[in-house]
Amino acid sequence: MVDGLGGTGSAASAGRGARHHEDHEPPAAAASDRDVHGLILAGGFGSRLAADGVPTAKATVSVGGVPQVVRLVRMLLDLDCSTVVCAVRTGIELPPLAIPAARPSTVTVRRCATPSPVHTLAIGLEALPPGPVFCTMVDTVMPDDDWRRVYHESRADLATGADAVVATTPYVDDDRALYVRCGAERRVTEFADEPGDPVLVTGGVYLFSDRARAIVPELVSEGVDRMRTFLRRLVARDLVVRAVTVPRIIDIDRADDLRAANALLGGAPPSAHSFS
Repeated sequence: MVDGLGGTGSAASAGRGARHHEDHEPPAAAASDRDVHGLILAGGFGSRLAADGVPTAKATVSVGGVPQVVRLVRMLLDLDCSTVVCAVRTGIELPPLAIPAARPSTVTVRRCATPSPVHTLAIGLEALPPGPVFCTMVDTVMPDDDWRRVYHESRADLATGADAVVATTPYVDDDRALYVRCGAERRVTEFADEPGDPVLVTGGVYLFSDRARAIVPELVSEGVDRMRTFLRRLVARDLVVRAVTVPRIIDIDRADDLRAANALLGGAPPSAHSFS
């Protein structure tokens, strides 16, 4: 199922420049090879947050006074992603989003009931036309300037031969962290379960080329269910994966992470954005 953000259909989008696609076919191909599509993965339950007494789904939890999915959609639009797809678990009620009428971007919600992040990634990619995809997990938080740095450096890396780019950080706050080891020119040589030197971990933000995207369906057919397996497959296939490092990225898995995310952003929404 595909619906408009907030689930209110055309009434929510009237006068806001919002356009939504049906799910029987993906949007038309990007007008330019330089176009980058945006993808937000929000197919999980947020069980660790719930266990900490936070009843709100990750997609709608408030960070800096703004629902997380709203913050991410607006950031992807600010970064000029030509198409934005949110793969959101069925049953999660999303807040409305005011999309600027002057923007050419299209925002689509793809509902899913997937068993794993890899399956959610596959659903989201199916809803997008060919071309590079700037992908983020819905629980990822970092300052606006770091979002811009990751995006623009990742695009530059793809333009110079990379097949995928992963955002990394030396800030480790997860007992399930995936460590990143790099060689010359920031090329990733290994995604590891143990830290290397320097210590870097993945931050839940990626830029995937068409070559990287093409591997996802085979993983689904094999029953692979972990993003780290996908990332490791990219390296094993000798695809060029580069890392862009920023000081701090927070994944909102627990109540403490939510408090840290609000502190990182100063407890206020980005001033450049306009929220409903």
